[in-house]
Amino acid sequence: MAEPQTKTSTARKTAGKGTEPQAPAQSLNFRELVPPTMNVDFVGKRYAFIIGSSILNVLAVILFVTIGLNYGVDFRGGTDMRVRFAEPTTASAVRDELNGLSLRDLAVQDFGSTGKEFLLRFEVDEGEQMSSIAQTISGALVKTHTGDKGFEILSTESVGPKVGAQLRQQGLMAVAFATVCMGIYIALRFQWSFGIGAVVALAHDVLITIGALILTRLSFDLTTLAALLTVVGFSVHDTIIVSDRIRETLRRNPKMDLADAINRSINETLSRTLLTTGTVLLVLVAMALFAGSTLRPFAVTLIVGFITGTYSSIYIAAPIVLLWTDRSKVAA
Repeated sequence: MAEPQTKTSTARKTAGKGTEPQAPAQSLNFRELVPPTMNVDFVGKRYAFIIGSSILNVLAVILFVTIGLNYGVDFRGGTDMRVRFAEPTTASAVRDELNGLSLRDLAVQDFGSTGKEFLLRFEVDEGEQMSSIAQTISGALVKTHTGDKGFEILSTESVGPKVGAQLRQQGLMAVAFATVCMGIYIALRFQWSFGIGAVVALAHDVLITIGALILTRLSFDLTTLAALLTVVGFSVHDTIIVSDRIRETLRRNPKMDLADAINRSINETLSRTLLTTGTVLLVLVAMALFAGSTLRPFAVTLIVGFITGTYSSIYIAAPIVLLWTDRSKVAA
């Protein structure tokens, strides 16, 4: 009985000798956006960036109080009517054709780059029928634009002034509520100083974005408000990534200075942050350039907000953590 076992064992050894050794696994070489050895002193430049950001925030508040946002029909009330003409014309020519009508605060805006579509904005009395207003406007325009020079009313939106004021108040409250809730979550998840840093960074991002909207005079409507709330979520996402890496760095190196831990954490997460923001910005820039004027305020809001959100997570939230954090509690 032992002989078969010996033959079997010998056969296994022979088969093993005949088997070719496996080739070692090849390592993948990736291009690094940020070199792994990079060590930028982000914390050392914190005062210059905090002062610069504070100045920009003050300017944004001044612009908001003195000039204000260009509220769309959703927030200010009134009527928006889009009209398309068969042949190119000018906003001043359209305004002259409608000046004889009883349309309060009439504004004519070129809608696109073809010179054929225009946005008419005006206020009407509550209870007035939109069908009769459309007929009145059509009667004024048909005197000039007939036959091959005709026109078409594409859409009409109307919101009462009281409803618009309520929507505006609720929209601002939604942004403030989201900012505070994000700060509370981060304070409970990490430490209270992280929550304060997150709230300050979010307020910074919202103010800078609103200032950009005021300067560009882009319409602020419900779509733009949704973009602003998205900016709040994206900004706190970057802040959480940096905060979590700070905590992990202190756990691995209990004796490391807090400023050095923050610098190392930001340098380690910088590549991922830039890649994430950069890929999103490529889509948003394309949307702002080619998606038309309807989506342009939405895209511009996200572009400005994402850039400032990435900046604030490094130069606003992190320095506040350095100022008020109890180091022993962060590493716990």
